[in-house]
Amino acid sequence: MLRSWLNKFLRSISDLPRRKRRIIMVTLDFVLLAAVVWALIFARYGQFFVPERVDMILLAFAGPLLTVAVFLIFRVYHIVARYLGYFGALRLGACVALAAALWSTMLLFYGQSGVPRSVIFAYVPAGTLAIVAARLIAASLLNGIGINIRRRWQGSQTSVPVLIYGVNEMAVQLAKATRRSKTRVMVGFIDDTKAMAGRSIGRHKVHRLDRLQRLVDAHGVEEIYIAVPDQSSSDRRFLLKYLEPFNLRVRIIPDLEALASGRVSLGQLRGIQGRDLLGREEVPPEPVLLSAAVKGKNVLITGAGGSIGSQLAHHVMLLEPRRVILLDHSEAALYTIDRACKAVLSEVANPPQLHSVLGSIQRPELVGEVLRENDVQTVFHAAAFKHVPIVEEHPLAGISNNVLATELFARACAVQGVERFVLISSDKAVRPKSVMGATKRCAELIVQSLAQTSENTIFTSVRFGNVLESSGSVFGLFRDQINAGGPVTVTHPDVVRYFMSLEESTNLVLQAAGMAKGGEVFVLDMGSPVKIDDMARSMIRLMGVEERTVANPDGDIEIVYVGLRPGEKLIEELILSEHGASETQHPRIFKSHEPSIDTQALRPEIDALRAAVAVRDTGLALASLERIVEGYVAPDIVHARPAASEKIVLH
Repeated sequence: MLRSWLNKFLRSISDLPRRKRRIIMVTLDFVLLAAVVWALIFARYGQFFVPERVDMILLAFAGPLLTVAVFLIFRVYHIVARYLGYFGALRLGACVALAAALWSTMLLFYGQSGVPRSVIFAYVPAGTLAIVAARLIAASLLNGIGINIRRRWQGSQTSVPVLIYGVNEMAVQLAKATRRSKTRVMVGFIDDTKAMAGRSIGRHKVHRLDRLQRLVDAHGVEEIYIAVPDQSSSDRRFLLKYLEPFNLRVRIIPDLEALASGRVSLGQLRGIQGRDLLGREEVPPEPVLLSAAVKGKNVLITGAGGSIGSQLAHHVMLLEPRRVILLDHSEAALYTIDRACKAVLSEVANPPQLHSVLGSIQRPELVGEVLRENDVQTVFHAAAFKHVPIVEEHPLAGISNNVLATELFARACAVQGVERFVLISSDKAVRPKSVMGATKRCAELIVQSLAQTSENTIFTSVRFGNVLESSGSVFGLFRDQINAGGPVTVTHPDVVRYFMSLEESTNLVLQAAGMAKGGEVFVLDMGSPVKIDDMARSMIRLMGVEERTVANPDGDIEIVYVGLRPGEKLIEELILSEHGASETQHPRIFKSHEPSIDTQALRPEIDALRAAVAVRDTGLALASLERIVEGYVAPDIVHARPAASEKIVLH
């Protein structure tokens, strides 16, 4: 009951306006210091001090009055008790000493009047100790009941306590920037090297990583800045895993290339990115493979405004192509990637010609015109409808774009003598459960069949899983949901996905294109699968908030399980395990042993699929897709499906 009353009392004090809180602090300081003076006089005389005259009262308690006056003049009451620290205590001591000097001068001028000189000398350490102790006790009480100790994502007008991980020149610059900030207060450095532990940099001490909990408890630390720009991916993932239980908002200094000016500001710090959570070391690209399909070539990128397409465009621009053609049906997306590529032109020694085309691959006359007029030699076909739920709701649109338009486009490339055609595929093409996955597998089969008959064009496919920074990525979704205050939506507690950074996936696609001979389905090594539920929890903690659960009802963000959507699988695969895959000259690129369909058998099935789409017969179209794609089972439809014996024979 007493604790409950104390909690309510302290909260009521904390909620008062700043001016009223300051009046209370001044009053309490005066009462405390007056008690110190009375105790010192009592100790000096060995009996209770009872002033007999008014002037004795005034002179005896002039010291506490002068002290709070000095505190006000030197803005001591602007120091937050919870963040007092070593220098704050020294500041208090200096103010008490100054007040004692003024008090001593006053007593010399007016006479001692019963106040021994020894009391004045003892007043400095005793008064300082009392004031510091009072603030530490107040901080402990406030921390204990959680008053304003962890301002969450909503923000606050007061300074946020910050730790910096790492000891280097960048960390020192970051500390200076933090000290200049009106919204941040520097607590100290954290470093896990024994050589730095216990040392000081400027006014701030370097603490061991295992002291983090004490620092969080003592100072209410809310943010930690990782100032190690050359930190390996595995080391960063290990550090982030260590930081998760503390629910600190993590900010990371950019890599060295991004710090061209050599100066660091708080505005340059970035939040957690998907690649930080993966902890995956990227293999440096092989320069010869990287540029083999691009250097000196006329390169066409379809879907150039999308996540993969735009990253491919950026990389290709730097690999000395002769001409780059960007094709996209979205005006806004094409405008964005066109501007980005034009900005790159000034950075390369031999800038390519840049040509942007607004249009769709579903327009054969446009496709033929682009191929002819630009003498296209290499095609990266990234244009596709990729969002499983959307394609599941609009199967005819998905089939029309991902299958039929791809088939016409690929044939046009063969007719025009394009040297290399690279299809960007998906792990959802393996044993597909969704319409989107089935359309991507069908596109792979089309590319394989064309590779069998084409004499001049190398047709190949590159298959990989989820890209962290792509549009619609679960990482971006979670980040937006956390910033909005939740809830975070997860389809299923056990759902697992493969992830790769946009940078690495693009490099591997370019290298796979460089080694292609025709007919391959290249599969990228995506590393270990990631449990989406674990990713959501990691992001919540590393963005400085707490998960709201039954055990922690006062948490900030709740995780809600919404169930698997139509067409989604718990676990995605990259290869058909019964067929396997073989190594290539690159350690992260494999060649899947995929069965293919003879061109003569596939062509009439594609024609039947086209006819079904033309008459808007969804049931017939899905039945045709099921017939072509091994393992795909179309949802219940009105039209009867072909019998299993009518499945196309795979080779």
